[in-house]
Amino acid sequence: MRIVIPKERSPGERRVPMIPSNVKQLVKLGARVEIEKGMGNPSGYTDDEYISAGATISPDRKELLSSADVVLRLHKPPIEDITLLKKGSIHISYLDPFNEREILNKLVSHGISAISMEMIPRVTRAQKMDALSSQASLAGYVAVIIAADRFRKIFPMMMTPAGTIAPARVFVIGVGVAGLQAIATAKRLGARVEAFDTRPVVEEQVQSLGAKFVKIDLGETGQTKDGYAKVLTEEQIEKQRQEMAKHCTLADVVITTAQVFGKKAPLIVTGEMITGMKEGSIIVDLAAESGGNVEGTIPGEEAVVEGVKIIGLKNGANHVAEHASQMYSSNILSFITEFWDEETKGLKLRLDDEIIKGCLVTHENEIFSEALKKLI
Repeated sequence: MRIVIPKERSPGERRVPMIPSNVKQLVKLGARVEIEKGMGNPSGYTDDEYISAGATISPDRKELLSSADVVLRLHKPPIEDITLLKKGSIHISYLDPFNEREILNKLVSHGISAISMEMIPRVTRAQKMDALSSQASLAGYVAVIIAADRFRKIFPMMMTPAGTIAPARVFVIGVGVAGLQAIATAKRLGARVEAFDTRPVVEEQVQSLGAKFVKIDLGETGQTKDGYAKVLTEEQIEKQRQEMAKHCTLADVVITTAQVFGKKAPLIVTGEMITGMKEGSIIVDLAAESGGNVEGTIPGEEAVVEGVKIIGLKNGANHVAEHASQMYSSNILSFITEFWDEETKGLKLRLDDEIIKGCLVTHENEIFSEALKKLI
């Protein structure tokens, strides 16, 4: 089986989908791994390292893609790349399938079996394949480091001959994987941390990290079977905003992480709430790419509103590309290993498997995912 890894084409992307040590493991399985020349350079991995791991290097992108049995990448494929793939080949990457209808249609028409890494189900067997969680964890860390760098004060309390410096106050909104890592990082830096989530079940996790859980009575809330927060009603959102405004007013740094997979991110921090915040405070919006949790967020840029700096963080994991590549590569390797067939020395998609049912979006010229079928 020919596993091909092309160079990423997204501007500024420094992560790579597969690192040399994991390529070596694919080769041991019996795969023939072929890499586009220079693929690993953005994360500091040379072609020689991949060659030492057992891969072959080629400068001919079109030939690589047209001959591939499996294609591994980070981002959704350009349309022109899909047209090069042979029917029956397997494509593994982020796909954003609920929003990228043209890409989905092209995958269907060309008979590609497409795995969406965002749709790996949150079941115990699939934890080691969960790229959303691995990358979100790093983004939560990066959000705090960036906030600390932009903030005019230090995070920890200090007692000095010149006087005592009070600790910074950090308010984290959304306690998923990114939020938990943001809490942990802010605590390590010595900040006083509060956190809120619509799911009361996460209170214990917040407290275990040494932070205070902010309780807001929103009535019936909860989480989906995959552990995501359920969508709130407009009345619940308004009540949440009113209560959170009080905590934003006290905060030096606010980090928002609330996202709903396949949908626009909910607006949580309004312009009115920002007006009530202290001049010089920082907001880092981790949902910037999916619409933003903060009014005034500009994806990939910093804006100042009423003296408050709003950082629309895009692709947070890209700031720590080496470790992000290591984690994503491990996620991909775990998926391939789970479905590797020793007899044929190839990747076998077991269509009745719960993981495949969750993440296989197109197969044999049809939409395979039940979730996507319902949408379409």
